Amino acid sequence: MSTQAATASPSSRVKLDKANNFMRQFRDAESRQLKKLTANQFMEVWSHYDADGNGFIEGTELDGFLREFVSSVNATDCGPEVVSDTMLAELKECFMEAYDDNQDGRIEIRELAQLLPMEENFLLLFRFDNPLESSVEFMKIWRQYDKDNSGYIEADELKAFLRDLLKEAKKSTEVSEDKLIEYTDTMLQVFDANKDGKLQLSEMAKLLPVKENFLCRSVFKGASKLTRDDIERVFALYDRDNSGTIEDDELTGFLKDLLELVKKDYDAKDLDEFQETILRGCDFNRDGKINKKELTMILMALSKHNDDDTQQQ
Repeated sequence: MSTQAATASPSSRVKLDKANNFMRQFRDAESRQLKKLTANQFMEVWSHYDADGNGFIEGTELDGFLREFVSSVNATDCGPEVVSDTMLAELKECFMEAYDDNQDGRIEIRELAQLLPMEENFLLLFRFDNPLESSVEFMKIWRQYDKDNSGYIEADELKAFLRDLLKEAKKSTEVSEDKLIEYTDTMLQVFDANKDGKLQLSEMAKLLPVKENFLCRSVFKGASKLTRDDIERVFALYDRDNSGTIEDDELTGFLKDLLELVKKDYDAKDLDEFQETILRGCDFNRDGKINKKELTMILMALSKHNDDDTQQQ
């Protein structure tokens, strides 16, 4: 052992311990409980374990996170070998059952946010307790905050959205400008997948999820299963003002849900082009709206398309 290593100060040894187990630095020295993370600290954890930057903690990344998460309870450094392969397999099964909401076998950022303790205001931004009822509501919010109609939510627009969201959630507490900037930067790091410094439609949809895309239900997987009740239910879901037609934000909300079935990454231009295509083929009276008969045609075509895809597989 070198003289330099032998005479290392206690503080430098602590740093070495922390470096060996990334999660240990976030535990309280006395209780060993995880401390509440700031937005920046949460991003440090995410970036550390999402080593390939693909937006998921999976495979060996997930194994590494779980081993360090468990062994970080120890005050002194323990190598990952303290968690045996058998223990890891059992731990992973329990962990994924509890936190892998979409059951895809990997952890996305919203799922990690439910696991780690975070400062309250930052946690509120994920809206775990109150997802949007529908994409109609989403499109109204999108239109409200895309002030310049650029088809993107830019940093200043995102900051305004986050400020209003926190004001609504915590009416008595004002969030400082510095904190808002930190939250805005963090949310851009999290959800701006193509790193262009702004949020396109599909990225904002991940930040502001709806309770359910009704069009993903199994009933739309085959034309023979589609009933009149199904069509009535879909029509009522999007015709929010009971006008007898799906129009404006109702229409873009419906088309957003429809587009998500075929395209994972999309922006406002994609949605505009999709709207033109759908209306050209299905808006028989050319009023720029969708009535119940036209909706029936669209849903029958969707079910038949899904049925054909299933038969080809």
